[in-house]
Amino acid sequence: MRKSNYDKSPSTIVDGALWKGWESVLDKLKDVCNVPEELARKVVVIECYHGVYPEELAEHLATLHPSLMIHSDQCFKGVEDIEKMTRPYLTDDRLFGRRAPFYYADFLDADKVKECREKIKAATGLVIVYGHAAAEVVPEADVLVYVDMARWEIQQRFRQGKIDGLGVRNREEAPSLHYKRGYFIDWNVCDALKKQLLPKADYWLDTHIPGMPKMITGETLRAGLEKTARKPFRVVPFFDPAPWGGQWMKEVCDLDKEQANFGWCFDCVPEENSLYLKVEGELFEMASNNLVFYQTRNLLGGPVESRFGQDFPIRFDFLDTMGGGNLSLQVHPTTQYIRDTFGIYYTQDESYYLLDAGEDATVYLGLKTGVNPDEMIDALNEAQVSGKPFDTEKYVNKWPAKKHDHYLIPNGTIHCSGSNAMVLEISATPSLFTFKLWDWGRLGLDGKPRPINITHGSHVIQWERQTEFVRDQLVNHFEPRAEGEGWVEERTGLHENEFIETRRHWFTGTVPHNTGGGVNVFNVIEGDELIVESPVNAFEPFIVHYAETFIVPAVVGDYTIRPYGISEGKTCGTIKAYVRTKG
Repeated sequence: MRKSNYDKSPSTIVDGALWKGWESVLDKLKDVCNVPEELARKVVVIECYHGVYPEELAEHLATLHPSLMIHSDQCFKGVEDIEKMTRPYLTDDRLFGRRAPFYYADFLDADKVKECREKIKAATGLVIVYGHAAAEVVPEADVLVYVDMARWEIQQRFRQGKIDGLGVRNREEAPSLHYKRGYFIDWNVCDALKKQLLPKADYWLDTHIPGMPKMITGETLRAGLEKTARKPFRVVPFFDPAPWGGQWMKEVCDLDKEQANFGWCFDCVPEENSLYLKVEGELFEMASNNLVFYQTRNLLGGPVESRFGQDFPIRFDFLDTMGGGNLSLQVHPTTQYIRDTFGIYYTQDESYYLLDAGEDATVYLGLKTGVNPDEMIDALNEAQVSGKPFDTEKYVNKWPAKKHDHYLIPNGTIHCSGSNAMVLEISATPSLFTFKLWDWGRLGLDGKPRPINITHGSHVIQWERQTEFVRDQLVNHFEPRAEGEGWVEERTGLHENEFIETRRHWFTGTVPHNTGGGVNVFNVIEGDELIVESPVNAFEPFIVHYAETFIVPAVVGDYTIRPYGISEGKTCGTIKAYVRTKG
């Protein structure tokens, strides 16, 4: 194993002021909240994303001594009404619901909102309205503060049983049910309002670390997002254990050696990752999809925006089974099935790129030639009911896997990584929709069986994807495409049914790149250190390290990548993904 130089806290440096700690934040807010003699009142709105602790806010905002302080949950419909409204979209399934068309207006009681507004109109002095939908209740505020929260931190709070869903009291529910409510309902509601507030918020407040808030101005926030969208950057990676998790990332990414394993690394999932700005030497944390919402065209490019709107369509993550076990045998839904069943408009096509592999590493991919569909589904159901093993190798191809192999997995293809593989998963972003068919008879980290989705899976398995099809179209299709002094380029996929294109570069010299009008996503597959540069000095040189994923916004245009530092003179490698927009 090499010595780790993996950066777990990447950031964009931006000029501006930052207030850290409640004392400093409140001192600033006291100035902001001062009511001039010529005004009868000043209304300060503190809008909150899902997962923010309202108790912490209330305790400290009270020290500003407002004449009236209103928690916006007073304006929500009753819990039973909201449960009734949302239930059809949550369904009875443990994992899957259906994307709901709600906005905050659907959660608010019109009479309660009217009463709240009348109280504000009658008040004098300082008025504070805080909580979810505060900016919906009071759309015209004198001062607007947005309290942000990244989805990964929200999930930690789910696991700790510390937060509720919007308008409900469900903190005792299992984390998976929280995630389902967030994914299908709450986060979409929050995002719809956030998109409206990003251009006009006066201050942005980071409360990811309880008791240690950080605040910047809206101008600093927007300047940081604009700067980030015009240069290569990384989101903040996060790591999680898994029932099948391995040991590779502990060394390469310098993680806690006391943990039993790490199975997942999400290194480019902007819907869930954080983004750091560095302001006055301090890391300011926010949800990375703020960048997608506020700088859509510069980040994604016109053709990608036209197709995906404000969704970042490419996901890179790690699956570490080195010293671990097999992933669950699984399949992803077809595009029509995910639309009809869950209200999602594109599906999780993907691929496995092997960053590393043990001598016995394998990938399960596609069906054996001649498989009988009814027999296989019956065998899966029997294994699920009886607890007896499913004879995977009777039905599914098991391919020997080695470092730098690339396996393409268009939707509807049965697959999973075997043990002793380090997979870079390159995929589309509807990340929830994995139909597990067989989980090798093991329990999840909570000591309970993980949900199995044989019925869903049976509706989407593409039964014609058998041995010959897989060998001919899905395994290691490397095609030379270009070369220059000190570099070669290969096309590695993905399959024609998938919208992501991937290109691999091997190089000892400087490789020219162009975004082609769309966002590019990279991973460093060989080499300790690389440098990304602009031929016209449009951005500062950007240094990346082995196994790091980085994003090059569409607006960048021309850029180069070359070995740097300890990698100079050595053969390095990257894999690049982008959305196909041309033939």
